[in-house]
Amino acid sequence: MTGFEHLPTDLPTDLPAPADDGAAAHLPGRRMPAMALPATDGSSIQLDRLPGPRAVLYLYPMTGRPGVALPDGWDAIPGARGCTPQACDFRGHHDALLAAGAAAVYGLSSQSTADQLEAVERLHLPFRLLSDVGLLLATALDLPTVSAGGRRLFRRITLVVSQGRVEHVFYPVHPPDAHAGGVLSWLRSTTTQGSGRGPSPIVDCPHPRSSPW
Repeated sequence: MTGFEHLPTDLPTDLPAPADDGAAAHLPGRRMPAMALPATDGSSIQLDRLPGPRAVLYLYPMTGRPGVALPDGWDAIPGARGCTPQACDFRGHHDALLAAGAAAVYGLSSQSTADQLEAVERLHLPFRLLSDVGLLLATALDLPTVSAGGRRLFRRITLVVSQGRVEHVFYPVHPPDAHAGGVLSWLRSTTTQGSGRGPSPIVDCPHPRSSPW
């Protein structure tokens, strides 16, 4: 299985949807751990000091690189496929999320910073990606993970962090290519005063046929 049967933004209609297994029920109110993770701009982000009043931290399994095949059985894993469409969705909603009260948006995976930087540049992402190769955050917060291709990966989950604590959790996340809009709707429903910035237009993701997911 090569994984190139679909364009990266064209999710198959028969992908299995992830079920709510209760693996995130303990997270609201949890304090973020005092750990720093490397970001794609060369900085180090302290997770217990994310900017406020709110920061959006979306965790995803792994974004593919052009010419690199998917792990065997990737499409059969509920919630695995769709990291590129999700990144593009957050890119398209980025300014609107800031206007709705998010001080910053971050993506996080267990991939190396080099892999993430390739995705940032190729997809023109306006936000930083954080690398947690050792899944330290998964251990600290008891986050749901999945195994694929001999690797342990984060399951797709989004945390809204306020004053060093998890305020709200989105889990399971499905479909990934419409998730940022759901986060935006939640922020707008709970934020009484925005930053005054207007939303940016939704921009489609590039469709390089050599890029996996």
